[in-house]
Amino acid sequence: MTTPEILAPAGDFTCLKAALDAGADAVYFGLGTFNMRARSGVNFKLEDLPEIARRCGEVKRYLALNAIAFEDELEGIEETIVAAKPYVSAFIVSDWGVISLCKKHGVSFHISTQMSTSNSSAVEFLAAQGAERVVLARECTLEEVKRIIASSRIEIECFVHGAQCVAESGRCFMSHDVFGKSACRGECNQPCRRQYVVKAVDFYENQDGKPVHDAKAEFVVEPHTILSARDLCSLGFVDRLMEAGIASFKIEGRARNANYVKTVVGAYRRAVDAVVAGSYDSKLVEELTAEVKTVFHREFADGMYFGRPGVHQFCDSEDSLATMVKRHVGIVIDYFLKAGIAQVKIQDHPIRKGDKLQIHGPTTGVVDLECGELHRDAERPEVGEKGTWVTFAAPRCRVGDKVFFMEKVK
Repeated sequence: MTTPEILAPAGDFTCLKAALDAGADAVYFGLGTFNMRARSGVNFKLEDLPEIARRCGEVKRYLALNAIAFEDELEGIEETIVAAKPYVSAFIVSDWGVISLCKKHGVSFHISTQMSTSNSSAVEFLAAQGAERVVLARECTLEEVKRIIASSRIEIECFVHGAQCVAESGRCFMSHDVFGKSACRGECNQPCRRQYVVKAVDFYENQDGKPVHDAKAEFVVEPHTILSARDLCSLGFVDRLMEAGIASFKIEGRARNANYVKTVVGAYRRAVDAVVAGSYDSKLVEELTAEVKTVFHREFADGMYFGRPGVHQFCDSEDSLATMVKRHVGIVIDYFLKAGIAQVKIQDHPIRKGDKLQIHGPTTGVVDLECGELHRDAERPEVGEKGTWVTFAAPRCRVGDKVFFMEKVK
């Protein structure tokens, strides 16, 4: 049985720290352009690469360059490859021109799911071109994955968790047609996640040029998010994915926050370790599934690992079904290291003793705590009100870190 690499998304330094703390073996990220999350605002800059490499140490680092590349962009992409080469373990690519540039500069590259690789012949061809790994098309069933791995001489990576696109391997043109923002360029406005209405249009007229039928009827499509695919959750069959020999478990979510990264990566870390230890069972699956439900998600499904799901793959809800939400409290304005005390300026949500809090920061990552007794100099206020400051005991954090109140959804 293969012990897979757990590959985590990282949109910023806070997410990166959360991924590392949660036990990721590798991280993938973008630099703002030429990748599938170009519009999300969660990308690093070229100058961040040395610090990313320093923080990751032995953890592998994959740079996404997997958007469609146009003629006048090749020079910029080549410059990015040259500049990033010393700091990344491999590049994630989907364009033949970008593959040629990777080969030209002797860098490792992985084939993105955007290439829709779905059979062993395609994998073998890509291996012959120098690819070290292929991220299979999300349409592949588990049996197909097994057969491809059995006949492949390079690593196979598969998605195990996160949002899925209604289009083939995410190669969708709907956003481009509707908004002029191409999903294949990382600019998707996600029109698929919206509600749709079917409206009758009468093409038949009588001799007077009037409609033969009443054309005012319209119906909300059910499920009303008919184009919105359910999120993938593989926690219930991690053991079967490992038995298949998948080299890397990829978690979607570069546009998600650090709490999402910490929670989901941590759940798959525990699941994989439990399979190795022989302690993976239904009780653990139930516990881990409840954990990942606390953060952003739509209805869960098995993707296409067990066949083409049809209508059962689509969402019944437009909104996140997270069982916990975070409310912004304020920021850390001082931290007293010897005493282990944080001073927090309350900007929004008030806090009181016993509240569940999280502190997020680019160096801190994500820290969970239960709020203890509040202090303000000699005072001991019952509530930290908006517009005031308070101190309370907290794990190591930094000035500028954000503080959140964690609220259970009723």
